[in-house]
Amino acid sequence: MPGKMGVVAELVAILEDDPGRVAAMRACLADALPGLEAVFFEDARQMIAWLGEHLGHVVLISLDHDLPLRDDEGNTIDYGTGRQAADYLASLPPTCPVIVHSSNTFCAPGMFFALQDAGWPCSRVYPCDGYEWVAAAWAERVRRYVRDGWIPVHTDARAD
Repeated sequence: MPGKMGVVAELVAILEDDPGRVAAMRACLADALPGLEAVFFEDARQMIAWLGEHLGHVVLISLDHDLPLRDDEGNTIDYGTGRQAADYLASLPPTCPVIVHSSNTFCAPGMFFALQDAGWPCSRVYPCDGYEWVAAAWAERVRRYVRDGWIPVHTDARAD
């Protein structure tokens, strides 16, 4: 059954390293899920550690696959992949919907199927057209999860 009982869920967790995508996603979330806090990660291991403590308060997860290899003073830093986060989630009971938002046509399907096979409500969004896909396909997927009851939206009871 959609939604969680007895838990105040107020977080959205997103694995994404592109600053333009992050900005577009923040704008969409401010419109679609006002009042919820979006937490962004560019390192799969950091996201996994954070989810270990906060998953019960997360209403939506969105995962990219390809993350950066960065050079820090001559040392290469590997930020992992979205598959690591998908595999971690697949090892746990499903708690919220997951969007796989990756253009990696070889690896993203594996993430999607790992989550689906583990019972997570999940969907796939294909990045295209610069960042326009975020406001179109990605935001529509978020709104659909709200309409279908997977993401609770609390409305303010104030009279206007």
